[in-house]
Amino acid sequence: MQAARTDLAQIADNESFDVVVLGAGAAGFSAALHARLNGARVLLVERTDYVGGTSAWSAATTWVPGTATGLRVNPEDTLAKAANFLDHAVGDRAPRALRQAFLAHGPEAIGRLERETALQFQVRMLHPDYLSDLPDAVLRGRAIEPKPFDGRLLGANLGLIRPPIPEFTVLGGMMVDRDDIFHLLRITDNRKSFLYCLGILWRHARDRLFWGRGTRLVMGNALIARMLYSYLQKQGQLVTRTAATALHRHGEAITGVRLRQTHADGSITERHVQVKGGVILASGGFNRHTDLRAHWLPGIAADWSPAAPGHTGAAIELALHAGATLGTGAMSPAFWAPCSQRRRPDGSLAVFPHFVMDRGKPGMITVDQSGVRFVNESTSYHLFGLAMQARHAQVSALPSWLIADAAALRRYGMGMVRPGGKGLAPYLADGYLRQGQTLADLAAAIGVPAENLQHTVARFNAMAERGEDTDFQRGTTDYQRANGDATWPGPNPCLGPLTEGPFYAVALYPGDIGAAMGLRTDTDARALDAQDRVIEGLYACGNDMHSIMGGTYPAPGITVGPGLVFGAIAAAHASARAANPQA
Repeated sequence: MQAARTDLAQIADNESFDVVVLGAGAAGFSAALHARLNGARVLLVERTDYVGGTSAWSAATTWVPGTATGLRVNPEDTLAKAANFLDHAVGDRAPRALRQAFLAHGPEAIGRLERETALQFQVRMLHPDYLSDLPDAVLRGRAIEPKPFDGRLLGANLGLIRPPIPEFTVLGGMMVDRDDIFHLLRITDNRKSFLYCLGILWRHARDRLFWGRGTRLVMGNALIARMLYSYLQKQGQLVTRTAATALHRHGEAITGVRLRQTHADGSITERHVQVKGGVILASGGFNRHTDLRAHWLPGIAADWSPAAPGHTGAAIELALHAGATLGTGAMSPAFWAPCSQRRRPDGSLAVFPHFVMDRGKPGMITVDQSGVRFVNESTSYHLFGLAMQARHAQVSALPSWLIADAAALRRYGMGMVRPGGKGLAPYLADGYLRQGQTLADLAAAIGVPAENLQHTVARFNAMAERGEDTDFQRGTTDYQRANGDATWPGPNPCLGPLTEGPFYAVALYPGDIGAAMGLRTDTDARALDAQDRVIEGLYACGNDMHSIMGGTYPAPGITVGPGLVFGAIAAAHASARAANPQA
């Protein structure tokens, strides 16, 4: 494949496009691809060196009910059931009309991408909605995920994909998904897993030799790579290291955008670009905008966030100056996960989100600074992050402490510490991992009252033996039990006592993983002003758009799924507007 032309200087000043998309994450690529499929002339603008944003770092689970892929494993599901589920989960925290538009357009948006681009999805037999105790929740079918992709097909463009987080790879950069992890943990147990691992390890060794990095792309890297590959195949234009500095309007409509590209040598290129159909904002949300963050996420340090660096909120600021407004009424302005931190050898900060691999497993609990449990450790990462903040408003809980005994550490790992229980010395040396031969020793190591921690563990152990958490109801829903340990011999796959020393702890902080608050839009993804009037030519999708979930997190992939769908919706309207400006 020919290398992408990413230099803004190759675009003439005042050059005209049908659609300009700001942000090359999942939502932005969906908007750009759908606009190209609609025949529009498209410019995709990315402010960082890499495409993909946080989507490239994510698992890329995509929650869209009613897709052909999902219905293969759950043919009984319907859009009416999904709507009822969302009504119970979201309620009046976001306009119901937006949820209806998402459900109505979702299956076709995904179907078109699968028919007309390289984006292909797969589905798992068990991938529950997070709020699985609500009416019409399902165990499978609504959450789909991208198939792995051969990055070699991108040629030189492979370097445009945001590299994976090192702590989410193995053996010097080999990306792994849940299938790989399953076999890697069983590599010595059976022939099938051994041969599977031998294949991916051999592939990675060859990739490192000839490509300098792994080219077997999975999860978020696969999603973005498939979309980039398709966009370039369809002659879409892309510029990187380019920021929008102004939106231009004629009358009441947005008609252009000012772009500024910073080159590696420090030189600057600026262009004014005219836009016939519209500017679609998909820049990732407000989270790294200093003022907006200080106002909406007070007390939450920016370096607790595991998200990619591009969501500066600059595009949202331009939209607000143009008269757009932010949404209100959400459960939270951001989505959350408990995160741990460690300084890498090069001085950069690694932030690790604790999604499902450790905190809800047997032999682990989480306590506040007083050594007391305060949360159902098996709940969704979003509710876990909110619980940390609510607890901190009462007693000190930042950081909270994830506690495990030696058996649990060996079996599941803890954050950046891999399963197996070996190679602990570097983590202990830099303080990422705290250790105590007894619970009293561990309490001293983390600065919590020993008596409280011992009492907390004793009480938890008694409940774990019975298989019933009467304090926080851990392991009582299908979602929680699915993320437990199905091989655990006890009565509850989420509950196991902490009995074997040494005991270990990792500090947890509430990290924002994306914006839930964004620009208010109508059902065509058009930005609205304070009087609910449409701002013609201005659209928002992804985390720039106020979440249709109203700050709740009812299921896996509820950012990527709506991002892809409303990217398609915005592209359809903007493309039609470009083709018929008088309409």
